[in-house]
Amino acid sequence: MTTSLIFIYSTDSGAVGTLLDTEHKTLSPSTYKCSLCELTQDTLGEKERWREFRKSIGLPMEFFHHDEFEKRYNLRFDYPVILRKNEKIEVLLSKERIDAVKNLDDLIETVREEIAKPS
Repeated sequence: MTTSLIFIYSTDSGAVGTLLDTEHKTLSPSTYKCSLCELTQDTLGEKERWREFRKSIGLPMEFFHHDEFEKRYNLRFDYPVILRKNEKIEVLLSKERIDAVKNLDDLIETVREEIAKPS
């Protein structure tokens, strides 16, 4: 089975959730709860460097808000989280590890290192 990655944001789906998250990220970034969103998105959407990484990595990727993920997979984690999906689903980068990442380049390097390890 091909390895794929699942990225789960700690934000809610839907227009209201998106609007509230954007407003919160803009007005009070120090209290914003989704470090994965902060690293990969800006106020206009996906950061260009992140888009380039996604296209170059050569693995299928899925992206979810936490409510969408829980509904689809009936699993729960501490969000945000990045998962590796093979025969099973396992944590690739935990919330604590994502929260410790300093910038987008650090996130990209950390993801590359982790996917290089055998699952």
